[in-house]
Amino acid sequence: MAVIWGLDLREIQWAKFKSSNMFNQDYHLRKTKMIVYQIAMILCVCSESVGTTALSDYVDQQDGITTRTRAQVKVHNNDIVGIFSYNIFVGIAVATIFGSGFFFDLFWPERKESKSVRLAWKICSLLVSIMALADALALTVIVAMHRATITGVSARGARILFQENGPPNPIYRKNAYCVASAVLLWPGMIASFASTYIMWKSLQHDDKLGPWSSKYGGKKGEEASIDMASQAPKPASTSSDAARPEPYPYT
Repeated sequence: MAVIWGLDLREIQWAKFKSSNMFNQDYHLRKTKMIVYQIAMILCVCSESVGTTALSDYVDQQDGITTRTRAQVKVHNNDIVGIFSYNIFVGIAVATIFGSGFFFDLFWPERKESKSVRLAWKICSLLVSIMALADALALTVIVAMHRATITGVSARGARILFQENGPPNPIYRKNAYCVASAVLLWPGMIASFASTYIMWKSLQHDDKLGPWSSKYGGKKGEEASIDMASQAPKPASTSSDAARPEPYPYT
């Protein structure tokens, strides 16, 4: 197998996904990272997936109305289309950063990284968390207070067009997909900030003491010292010791 960026690809094994390996106490914050990283990824990606369904529905509705009516009729739903497009980007970004951290810590927990790489981990994790916070705030406001509208026809004509073109509901807060996407995003955003904090603490610990946990690291150090002591060569006898006669045994 090849070695890329100093990482041995032979370490990519299905056996690494065993709970005994993923949640052991050998490495600092290993169990916490394996759990919290996954929570952040799963929730943000689920919010993205549900939001993508809602986005597709509103785009299809807009296309159906504009193609079946006069040219001056326009559907205004750019707010929900824009925020769900941004939500997709945020979900991918969170999954990329913490997903990479998850797999790197799973397969290569003892890897060596330069200062610039470790700084990049910190910056990217904080950046995607701030992006997730902005996404959650904007999505919540838009879903709670906005709706799709139609210009070029009367209010009654707009209602008829929305009814004829079926779901989704033009009032965003009455669309279950929109509400579900916003609800999933909030705990995902919180988990993203928690993952950032855990990543920073882990990198700080690695810089000072290495990747091993304090409990296992101390045990490892004791075993190493005992092994070194057992393998240490015995001091050779000096010439004066060799010339010294054996003491006469008293009877």
